[in-house]
Amino acid sequence: MKSIVNKVPLLLAMPFLLLSCEVVEDAIKPQNPEVEEGTTYVINMGGHETTNPLKLITANTMRFEVAFDSTAIYSTKDPNNQADINKLFGMSDCGTFHHDNSARFGWRWYKNKLELHAYSYKGSKNTSTFITAIDLKKTYTCELTLTDTKYIYKVGEKTVEHDRACTGEGKGYQLYPYFGGDETAPHEIKIKIKVVK
Repeated sequence: MKSIVNKVPLLLAMPFLLLSCEVVEDAIKPQNPEVEEGTTYVINMGGHETTNPLKLITANTMRFEVAFDSTAIYSTKDPNNQADINKLFGMSDCGTFHHDNSARFGWRWYKNKLELHAYSYKGSKNTSTFITAIDLKKTYTCELTLTDTKYIYKVGEKTVEHDRACTGEGKGYQLYPYFGGDETAPHEIKIKIKVVK
């Protein structure tokens, strides 16, 4: 009996101890969850591509935000190469190599404008189509949708469609920023990309 009496104050105090532990636990939780800021991809001067991991993808849609800074302004050594389309972001498709089947956004600095393009391969045949011109230092959302017959590229209210070689979900690997064309990057180029779920 004496041992129970001795434990009563402790038993009565337990709920208060637990509550105080919860308060302390809440106090150490971060008040603002960490925000995904995206990745800044860097293409080095004299290079074509960034260093990227192999990432396999199965998806019907790909959405990302992109922002370019002044490093997107460039002049090619050969003026005829200025019209070449650099690659931005996308995926290979139909379980094949990307030069067989793929869909990605492209970009170029052309006639003093930064342009975004739809850029795809269907059965090893390349197609590219202008989507829209964009501003430096502004963020734009790009969306790629894979239907049973089409790749649908969307930037803001602008939409472009290309034919697709296979049906069902897209199956392939991630395609990252790439400069060229024939020439390598004339200086360091930085592109910020944030994948949006």
